[in-house]
Amino acid sequence: MRDVLERESKWAVDRDFALPRLDDLVENSRIEEVLVELTSVYFDTAERDLLSHDLTLRRREGDDESGWQLKIPRSSGRVEVTAQVSDELPDELAQIIVGAALAKPVNAVARIHTLRRRHRIFGSDGELIVEIDDDLVDSTAIDRSAELVAWREIEVELGPHTDKLPAILRDRLTEKGARESSDRSKLSRVLPERSEQSTTRTRAERAMHEYLTTQIDRIFVGDVRLRRGEEPIHDTRVATRRLRSTLRVFGKLLDRGAVGEIDSELKWYAALLGDIRDCHVQRRRLADELDALPPELVLGPVAARIDSTLLARQLQSRKALAEAMNSPRYLRLLATLRTWNTKPPFERPIRGRQLVVRAHRAADKADRRLATALRNHRHELLHRARKAAKRARYAAELHQPVRNPARAKSDVKHYKKIQRILGSYNDGTVSAGFLWRTATAAGTTGNENGFTYGLLYANARQAAERARHSVAAIATENR
Repeated sequence: MRDVLERESKWAVDRDFALPRLDDLVENSRIEEVLVELTSVYFDTAERDLLSHDLTLRRREGDDESGWQLKIPRSSGRVEVTAQVSDELPDELAQIIVGAALAKPVNAVARIHTLRRRHRIFGSDGELIVEIDDDLVDSTAIDRSAELVAWREIEVELGPHTDKLPAILRDRLTEKGARESSDRSKLSRVLPERSEQSTTRTRAERAMHEYLTTQIDRIFVGDVRLRRGEEPIHDTRVATRRLRSTLRVFGKLLDRGAVGEIDSELKWYAALLGDIRDCHVQRRRLADELDALPPELVLGPVAARIDSTLLARQLQSRKALAEAMNSPRYLRLLATLRTWNTKPPFERPIRGRQLVVRAHRAADKADRRLATALRNHRHELLHRARKAAKRARYAAELHQPVRNPARAKSDVKHYKKIQRILGSYNDGTVSAGFLWRTATAAGTTGNENGFTYGLLYANARQAAERARHSVAAIATENR
């Protein structure tokens, strides 16, 4: 497979649109113009699950772009993953879309034919600056759910080292009557929208629904990236935690029949992600600690032992996550979350005051748990206080657009700070435990001793104590 980052803009034009002058956009440039013919068959589930996540899967045959192509959205554009042309969907692409497609079969949903006049502009060094494609398109849905659609459009794709669309080209396209298109892709123009009747009736419901769908979308994005071998562990885990927090704080406002056991399923998935995340954090933290020590205090292969031990645990956890992500249990979780995107689990109207009251209760609970933990100096109580601070922060995030935005913003800032400091306390405590166990093993191995581990252990305990004192000072401040 091959990956290409695609950064393009689409422009709607009339049939009689005249492409502006291109030969003077870049000094000492060279234009390569060619006419190509492309036929693409697009694939999706019957419910169009891929399209709902802005994923585009197609088999293309043409003069120079034959093959399977999967387009995955990114903040800076789209990654196009390509595989050789074949009759059946290649396994490597099929594996990437398992979660997004909810393990359903994908079949042909549309056929699009494009007659493209391609203009590639190269700089004096031969590097591609920008590509301007003048496309005549005709298409139809395979199931005939839409009539034959034909249109003309301009696509502008940036070269690998071009930061943005040249202003002169944008101005010229606009002057000629071109308008930036709102279509996400050619496929979204062909297939009719499957609109669902909105079940949100109040401003508070809209705020909660938007919060839920934002987290759900991040989980699906993380699913695709994880299946590609990337590590979006932190973002996916945070989205999972935000969903759990919403269910815990606002659960009595939701339809318990629709929610079911989702809280426990999210907890299960978050734990799988957490095992990997903890290894990431500890490997980075302890590597930095070692780098800060004078070389003469690093006795033996300390760095190698620490990293190999944590890496082995990380790989084992990654394997467990991969197995879980192909299980019926995980796919059922995704299917439920996918349903919530269009049918949130609301049983009765939700009012803004109800959100605020429950968010304030979460804040009060976080304050009480922190006070109890600071009085008792017990690790497990500080851990519970950290989780309560997260719930208070996320609850404030959710209700901020509805009521008391100033108070909500203040709560978000306050509990985020507490969460961060208690996170440092937890990291120090976890590091200390790991170092003690590792030092015990190293002390019984030839050519190794526990001296450096003892230094690192002491530093971890001190870091945890500093964090505890810091959070105690914050707790006494007037918010």
